[in-house]
Amino acid sequence: MAEHEADVITIDGPSGSGKGTISRLLANGLGWHFLDSGALYRLTGLAATRHGIDFSDENGLATLAAHLDVEFVSDDSGVGTRIFLEGEEVTSTIRSEECGNDASKVAAVQAVRDALFERQRAFLVAPGLIADGRDMGTVIFPNARLKIFLTASLEERASRRYKQLKQKGLDANLPALLEELTERDDRDRNRSSSPLVAAVDAVSIDTSNMSIDEVVAKVSGLWQQAIA
Repeated sequence: MAEHEADVITIDGPSGSGKGTISRLLANGLGWHFLDSGALYRLTGLAATRHGIDFSDENGLATLAAHLDVEFVSDDSGVGTRIFLEGEEVTSTIRSEECGNDASKVAAVQAVRDALFERQRAFLVAPGLIADGRDMGTVIFPNARLKIFLTASLEERASRRYKQLKQKGLDANLPALLEELTERDDRDRNRSSSPLVAAVDAVSIDTSNMSIDEVVAKVSGLWQQAIA
């Protein structure tokens, strides 16, 4: 379906800014589809590790990305999504810090981004799409009617991630998370291919001191203004 035949709201921003949570809540509220573009890069990184493909092997990574055997299935609640890689559920596995860092590495490879471009575009079907990522508003859906760029302080983002990991019963080290986020931010913002940057027509929202409900309400209000 052509982009003008379905609405799309893009939500970009660095890791820990709240993109995933806000995007899913908006999608559920509007009854729209949801694209977690970061999951595709996490899956590519995980598949590369499992198949023994080195992160310096651009051709190998691109071929893997182009033929990625993945499936996204709504969970029993209808709110979450179960993710399968080559038939194996990896919903929790790809949320690890290691997978996040690997995703950042493969996302810096232009050939990988090219391979995943059309796969991401294919998520745009009626009635609409909430697209969560780092280049949704700048590269994948440049004509989106509403573009949001979420930010938050490094300390707040690391604290959020720390709490998430603890709630899942996983080990977490705040200083280490701060260091990893700093490295990931630097890699994402300075890569030559589709660097993390707000689209010129995006609305930037600092979520450092905002609740989830406040951010959802803010974006929902912006959407109502956009379609008025």
